[in-house]
Amino acid sequence: MRPLNQLIDLLYPPRCALCGEFLWQDHREDGNRSVCFCEACLADFRKVLSPLCPVCGVPFLSGLAQDRVCEECLRKRPFYDAAAAPFLYEGSLMRAIHLFKYEAKSSLAGSLGPMLAEFAQAWPKPGHCPVIVPVPLHSKRLRERGFNQSLLLARHVAESLGAQIDFLALRRVRYTTPQTGLGKKERKKNVRKAFQVVEPSVFKGRTVLLVDDVATTGNTLDECARVLKRSGCKKVYGLTLARAADPRCL
Repeated sequence: MRPLNQLIDLLYPPRCALCGEFLWQDHREDGNRSVCFCEACLADFRKVLSPLCPVCGVPFLSGLAQDRVCEECLRKRPFYDAAAAPFLYEGSLMRAIHLFKYEAKSSLAGSLGPMLAEFAQAWPKPGHCPVIVPVPLHSKRLRERGFNQSLLLARHVAESLGAQIDFLALRRVRYTTPQTGLGKKERKKNVRKAFQVVEPSVFKGRTVLLVDDVATTGNTLDECARVLKRSGCKKVYGLTLARAADPRCL
């Protein structure tokens, strides 16, 4: 298929999904993975680095240069055991996620998914063969959007880890407004009792790796973890493509 792909690239030169620049030099293929961002835009994907909170994964952008549990997790430990993300939710990556999530650019999962999968392989927390669970959408939202962006990402993670994926046993049973634009208290209230485990046997005694696109306050992951733990789940870890920095940790 490589000669055919080269011919297609010649007739229809690939462009960066973010800035529109031609990818003549930057276009790369790795197996079935096509990178649809130019080097300049990829360089603007800012990684989450230490120091950070080892529980919720929020980065500290100032202060002591060592990992430490943040004030929020000290005050109230989340139901999930730990959460992490490879990138900060800003700049080029934020624009890529907006295109992916809100402008029906589902093809971007072909580039974003492997990035998350690569991070998952290097993250030791979940251990061996967890159950991969994408954060579910309500059926109404799924019809509106046409796809669950978390499921598209989770498939890449599951394949890279050789793990089972389950997208039916945990369901979103209450239609909620988007978390974007809501304050912290409103976000927590918005997702309260929004999820339900419909097949507890899938999770009993197991470790679950929850996959989502973005963690802002972490309330969505926390509520999912709460109902998973109540169903008999042993451990719950949260994995997101991006993490918003908490202003209090600046």
